[in-house]
Amino acid sequence: MNPKHRLFKAHIFTKLLAIFSFIFIISAVLFIFALVFYKAGSSLSLEFIFSKPKGFPIGTSGGVFPAVIGSLYFTFVATVFATALAFCVAIFLEFYCTNGKLKQLIKVVIGVIAGIPSIILGLFGYSFLVVYLGIGISILAGGLVLGLMIFPYIEVKFERIFSDINKRYALYSSALGVNNIFFIFNIVLPVAWRDLLSTISLASSLAMGATAPILLTGAVFYASTAKSILSPSMALPLHLYYLVGENISVQNAFATASVLLILLLIINISTYIFSYWRRER
Repeated sequence: MNPKHRLFKAHIFTKLLAIFSFIFIISAVLFIFALVFYKAGSSLSLEFIFSKPKGFPIGTSGGVFPAVIGSLYFTFVATVFATALAFCVAIFLEFYCTNGKLKQLIKVVIGVIAGIPSIILGLFGYSFLVVYLGIGISILAGGLVLGLMIFPYIEVKFERIFSDINKRYALYSSALGVNNIFFIFNIVLPVAWRDLLSTISLASSLAMGATAPILLTGAVFYASTAKSILSPSMALPLHLYYLVGENISVQNAFATASVLLILLLIINISTYIFSYWRRER
């Protein structure tokens, strides 16, 4: 067979595979969204979003506003904690750590954390943060555990982003005698910020949808709207689990899932719009 003909066929096959994969992924996402919103029916409304749960048992009527605020609180605490920790670790490993064994040890520890089941992280958070440190069942404790859960993902992505930029620009910075601090804050971060922001957005979405880490540390089945991160709070994933698990209201459960999906969409679309706006400027 002609090598050019074989190359052409491989190119066509790759193109078709990419197109079919794209169609499959988009179709799956649209199907999930359509099913959830369809099952929510008339339960999904502005009143549902902005009112508190009511009825007996709780959740048979009313809305999910305390859970919405609680989820935003949990996600904010988790994202700030995980991003700060991941940024420091990734910067250290990529630009400062010269000990190969230490670097490998840190990476192994990060890998171990990534492999720990989320319910075990929740149990650790309960034992250490809630009981030993005396933080109590609170948004702070739950957010820190969520942050620990998403930390490995953010750190690995951050380190990869920094490594790619370091390979491209390190030689030039060395030739100019630029120190690490200047290189990081004036070259690496301005180049990498869009990828970093995208990573943070995806990790935030992961944290917002998690139930097990906050089950023992910060989330409760019913509470008024949280006023402080030191108080417990409702959360959308736990409220959804409660509505389905106790067979209270399947339609309200789908409405709760719809609100959660809307929040995730808002986070990701806002990140994309902000990145695009900054790029255009």
